[in-house]
Amino acid sequence: MDGKLTQEEALRLLRARTLSVWEDAALLREYIRLCGITQSECAVRLGRSQSSVANRLRLLRLTDEERRAMQKAKELGKLIVAHCEDNSLLRGGYIHDGEYAKAHGHRGICSESEWRPIQRDLELVRETGCGYHVCHISTKESVDLIRKAKAEGLDVTCETGPHYLLLDDSCLQEDGRFKMNPPLRDKRDREALLEGLADGTIDMIATDHAPHSAEEKGRGLEKSAMGIVGLETAFPLLYTELVKPGVISMERLMELLHDAPCRRFNIPTDTGFTVFDLNDTYRIDPADFLSMGKATPFTGWEVQGRCLLTAAGETAVWYDADRLLKGE
Repeated sequence: MDGKLTQEEALRLLRARTLSVWEDAALLREYIRLCGITQSECAVRLGRSQSSVANRLRLLRLTDEERRAMQKAKELGKLIVAHCEDNSLLRGGYIHDGEYAKAHGHRGICSESEWRPIQRDLELVRETGCGYHVCHISTKESVDLIRKAKAEGLDVTCETGPHYLLLDDSCLQEDGRFKMNPPLRDKRDREALLEGLADGTIDMIATDHAPHSAEEKGRGLEKSAMGIVGLETAFPLLYTELVKPGVISMERLMELLHDAPCRRFNIPTDTGFTVFDLNDTYRIDPADFLSMGKATPFTGWEVQGRCLLTAAGETAVWYDADRLLKGE
């Protein structure tokens, strides 16, 4: 903020409540410096809670740390890859702060807890020129922020997960299989993600695979661990629900799952391959998973596209002997 501000001018601006979150935080710090007062005394003068002032200043400290990290990453030619979540906005939530949470008495996670840190980070990307990637976005606001940043020419990419494209909070059940972080949002968010997929705002789809034991996922929505498995369901679900109906092409799906991540993260593309039978239709059954984690919200979904073989280099590291060798 402008160091020439007087105490009176700073106080007037802070009381007006017309500043952005970041401008407000910076002016709070400057006002405390100008007046030589404590955070508590500042809160009293402004008629704010002590926690709100503390959170604003904490946000500013985190912003300063993020700026230094981006400057160093830019210097080294590296990316900042961010899980965007403002813990001060979680308020004990564990599913989306939407209609299902209200109807069933659950504590919700607001969308702002995701998009607000993205907004902050994009300001720093503008300032530093650092390459930036956002993990598993889930809100319409996040899509809009990233779309605008790309239109400006910023070096920004992002991903979402299959579950955010295919499910929303109207699909929730009182079951830990439906609990992940970020949570399933509402229908408008899911539709915005699909639009972002179509117009190129979203660059990649990642599973956010998070295996947990049956005990960890068997405590209901409130007490189960966050996270679901996705490695064995991602391709058949996306092929069935997006490619087959014509939402996206097969080439676009390969771009989202493979080509774009390899380009962005400099992953060699000649390290192996996978064989799928695109004509094989079956129902998802966690009992068939190789992963020790079995928690998926897609149990019972009918999908098309069964994995027959996975190779590393030229060596098959796994194959379905019954189907592959019998030529089914």
